Amino acid sequence: MTEGRVNPTQSLEAQGMSELGTVYYNLIEPDLVSEAVRRGEGTLGQGGTLLVTTGKHTGRSPRDKFVVETANVAGDIWWENNAPMAPDAFDRLHDDMIAHMKGRDYFVQDLYAGADPTHRLDVRVVTELAWHGLFIRHLLRRPERAELDGFVPEFTIINCPSFSADPDRHGCRSETVIALNFEKNMILIGGSQYAGENKKSVFSALNYLLPEKGVMPMHCSANHAPDNPADTAVFFGLSGTGKTTLSADPARVLIGDDEHGWSERGTFNFEGGCYAKTISLSAEAEPEIYATTQKFATVIENMVYDPETKDLDFEDDSLTANMRCAYPLHYISNASDTALGGHPRNIIMLTCDAFGVLPPIARLTPAQAMYHFLSGFTSKVAGTERGVTEPEPTFSTCFGAPFMPRRPEVYGKLLRDKIARHGATCWLVNTGWTGGAYGTGSRMPIKATRALLSAALDGSLADATFRKDPNFGFEVPIEVEDVADILLDPRRTWEDQGAYDAQARKLVQMFADNFAQYEAHIDDDVKAVAIG
Repeated sequence: MTEGRVNPTQSLEAQGMSELGTVYYNLIEPDLVSEAVRRGEGTLGQGGTLLVTTGKHTGRSPRDKFVVETANVAGDIWWENNAPMAPDAFDRLHDDMIAHMKGRDYFVQDLYAGADPTHRLDVRVVTELAWHGLFIRHLLRRPERAELDGFVPEFTIINCPSFSADPDRHGCRSETVIALNFEKNMILIGGSQYAGENKKSVFSALNYLLPEKGVMPMHCSANHAPDNPADTAVFFGLSGTGKTTLSADPARVLIGDDEHGWSERGTFNFEGGCYAKTISLSAEAEPEIYATTQKFATVIENMVYDPETKDLDFEDDSLTANMRCAYPLHYISNASDTALGGHPRNIIMLTCDAFGVLPPIARLTPAQAMYHFLSGFTSKVAGTERGVTEPEPTFSTCFGAPFMPRRPEVYGKLLRDKIARHGATCWLVNTGWTGGAYGTGSRMPIKATRALLSAALDGSLADATFRKDPNFGFEVPIEVEDVADILLDPRRTWEDQGAYDAQARKLVQMFADNFAQYEAHIDDDVKAVAIG
């Protein structure tokens, strides 16, 4: 039995998924909320939100992600970063998952990944949980109802949380598996209820496909000046570094909060929604995002709430520090109608420095920008991945190594070429610690970060007086309006400045050790700015 709207030639049965229970095609938000509540998948919250939990997986499982080693991609994949799966193991996984699906109900969403029609990917997401269908309907881009009549999926995701993989039979590591097959244009996900796997699998696919078209895929948020898409800024960074918070500037138009492409025409959002962390979220600091937690069909994930009043507890991280809400982009009042921008005028690389060494902002040359992009220094933030309970210093190349199928230099050279062609100014912004390392110092004041970013984006920061940082070689402003001078010189914020020097030397060596892996693949101008 089927319900909903679908291209009649593109049913699940036509894709080899037969003998299923009821298949719900392209249900809209009210129906998905109703089905999720009826099936006991979640609870109706204030404003008609959907309150859900994800069980033992409250974050992504990067060690359970695999790329199928087919002949068409074997020479292009960065195998040091992507675990291989044999094609026959994938075929067994696929066959066993299809057999597992028989007799069960499924929810299908046919969606677009990419606001630019020239470069979008038409994606079908098949899930056994109604709320997963709602989640991905928020996070990707929704076709008009009439467009569904001719929709033909270019990539299909099948997500069965109730399916347990067999490592011996399926060539994986555990009962949880995320397998990308670029020959069959298919992604299989099993053994995890964490909805973020759906979204990041699409991003991984785009990260493989788009560079061949000269499009730079970016793990970044983006916004532009009011009535001026040509004044676009992008914000690179891992989860927890401030991409969502800092791009949601009420004085600018939000293009998107997490994943974008940079094409020959400019910037475009891959997604149609936002997936914001809610720990310590407040109406005072982030009113727009906070308001979405009481709007109809927002998915509230892994948050503790009062069982009687349904009031959310934004401080209780007993389920996970990675509590989140997923909502459509139009819930943000200043969101772009088109999700399109111009070529970035400013590129901001966000880092969460747990060492307390980096300044709150620094200006980068194009060569330094490629260096820091390839380095991708930050700290993993508690809850984003399983087992991470406090910030850990890490180097995640391109600010998104878990989602990069190709070698980092592919993305680094694309970025450098586009910076050179379009004249973007690059900034490194530390949203991490000051006055000491994690556990001793304090988080960088968000008010100061916002003031520095405003000065960078309106052009006034370019007129400041800069000093050259003795450890990292980039330029740091000496004085900026509305920012305490001491913050701009992190050494001065430490009581023991000798301890700062030792910590800085340690971090410089970490940069040097990490960057050694790229030196055989990069040009001399980037080698010349290498740290250490």
